[in-house]
Amino acid sequence: MKRFAIVLAGSGVYDGSEIHETTLSMYAIASKGATYELFAPNMEQHHVINHLTGEEMPEKRNVLIESARIARGEIKDLKEFQAKNFDALLFPGGFGAAKNLCDFAFKGAECQIEHEVERSIRSMHEQKKPIGALCISPVLIARLLPNAELTIGQDKDTLEAIEKMGATHKETTHSEVIIDAKNKVVTTPCYMLDANIKQIGDGANHAVEAILSML
Repeated sequence: MKRFAIVLAGSGVYDGSEIHETTLSMYAIASKGATYELFAPNMEQHHVINHLTGEEMPEKRNVLIESARIARGEIKDLKEFQAKNFDALLFPGGFGAAKNLCDFAFKGAECQIEHEVERSIRSMHEQKKPIGALCISPVLIARLLPNAELTIGQDKDTLEAIEKMGATHKETTHSEVIIDAKNKVVTTPCYMLDANIKQIGDGANHAVEAILSML
């Protein structure tokens, strides 16, 4: 039975992991007979957004604790992740991927990746194990694997930043997947496009299928 590690960035599209992308990825993995384990860095998130108004809130929250909302409590500190124990690594999207797992939302192509996130990606890549990234999270791959081929859909500013980091961007539409066989990287745009929940489910499903085909 193949094992996925899924890395979360909080709970909610504006300051954490996108919940639809996360849960539909979990469903796709389980429906194909594989298993998953959830991880998140134990750190303060960049800020807290009121998801009703879009306004920043005067409080602090922890990425691991917030991610546990999606995980129903079944989640581990990313420091515990060991590539040897998993067949694949997956990053859902959401602004948290660009604010907490790295600072791409603020620094673009000059972004830095959170230490444990970088370790997880590099260790899987060194062991030639597949890595999946949805929505905005392919920027993590572009920063660490600059020769990768990937997609975030069609957003001009984001794809230009990806190419500035040295990666090759391929434009895609709903539920399309870009497979970089050399680097074993699978990406799909999800909510980087104006998508509905079925299109998100299809994208997550296709990404998981592509990853499993590499194993």
